[in-house]
Formats: sequence, C-alpha cells, structure tokens
Amino acid sequence: MYVCLCNGYTDREIRAAVREGGVSNAEEAYMSLGGGFCCGACRDCATGLVEEELPNRRLLAAE
Repeated sequence: MYVCLCNGYTDREIRAAVREGGVSNAEEAYMSLGGGFCCGACRDCATGLVEEELPNRRLLAAE
C-alpha cells in the first residue's frame, strides 16, 4: 500500500529500509529512500511501520 503519496513510498519499501538498511526511525527511512517528508500526512503511519519492523531487524541482526 502507498504510505506517502508525495514521494510514492510504499509500506514494503519502508519496512525493507528498516530490515535491510538499518534505519531506526521514519525520517531515516525516508532519507534512505531518496527524500524526506513533504506534507507530513504520512508521518504517523510511517512511524508505526518502522516501530513494527524494528524487532524484525534485531532478529535478523542476531542470526
């Protein structure tokens, strides 16, 4: 699903940025994808996705 309509970022891209890119917050995820927040309407959703994905990043890092 599209999370950020301004930049065209999807939930999968944001989750991958956390798992594979090592980011730890929504701002870092957006920067790793090529830009920052524009209007900010997606900030809460993006933050929630990052927080949901953080435990998965830690599990992968421990393997």
